[in-house]
Amino acid sequence: MNAPQSYLGWKIDYANPPGEPAYLDPGSVHWRVYKNPIALAVGGVAAVLLEFADARIRSGVWDHSTYKADPIGRSKRTGIAAMVGVYGPQAAARRVIQGVTNMHARVVGDTPRGEAYKALDVELLDWVSATAAYGFLNAYDRFVAPLGEAEKTRFYAEAHPIARLYGVKYSPTSQADFLAMMNKLAPRFEPHPIVEEFLGIIQSGQAAPNAPRFLHKALARAAVSLLPPIAREKLALGREYDLTPLDVLALKAAGRLADRIALRGSPPCQASLRLGLPYDFLYRSQAEQKRLLAARATGEPASAAT
Repeated sequence: MNAPQSYLGWKIDYANPPGEPAYLDPGSVHWRVYKNPIALAVGGVAAVLLEFADARIRSGVWDHSTYKADPIGRSKRTGIAAMVGVYGPQAAARRVIQGVTNMHARVVGDTPRGEAYKALDVELLDWVSATAAYGFLNAYDRFVAPLGEAEKTRFYAEAHPIARLYGVKYSPTSQADFLAMMNKLAPRFEPHPIVEEFLGIIQSGQAAPNAPRFLHKALARAAVSLLPPIAREKLALGREYDLTPLDVLALKAAGRLADRIALRGSPPCQASLRLGLPYDFLYRSQAEQKRLLAARATGEPASAAT
């Protein structure tokens, strides 16, 4: 069993205390999507690209974070913050998210063109939250398993409670809602060398050293492929970032394989145990998951439901 994760000095134990709920239910679409590392990797890069299209966010991240010097550590911390919001005990999620908010309160400055920004600006918070939802959802749908429109709408609705903890005032309710939100910001979007530098880090594998080397460039191209056309055009990401058929085959194979491997010490497996479910709950068929959730609701032991 893996040791608890650490974030900002706090230990995050996904297995304890027994029974403490997460902000999202085990039957949620979020629990299904966030267990997949390929969806998180591709979706996370796509989200950053959408954020970097706005000079205020791009400057805030590049000038005030450790991403350039420590892409591995920065990526891990971002991943932990995302995981604890979905799988962690509510008390742990509140501590971590408050810690993130406290750090963001210190992120203020000016873009190269002299426009003032602060990380806790509501417009920026709303956009960052929306890009994460869009990225993770569409990466899972494209490279792991297709999701129906009702499931996509559920995913956006499920994001609201966690988004509010970050200070988000408005979060999209559907794919169409996200695109409408993006279109309002699109006049601000612009290309920048930092975007190319960021993609260079992704393609080099520095940010995801455990991923197979042949997937590094595919991950970057896959992320670009998720961008709405207007965003890709504004960022001037040309044909060199086109996803190849081999990329698609490799990513889908990796995504589907990852969706079947239950690592007992991982956050989704530990969270399942905390809530009285088998550690591999999320890796079983949806029909069996429903039976297990129904059994839990009536107080029947998980072992009796299997």
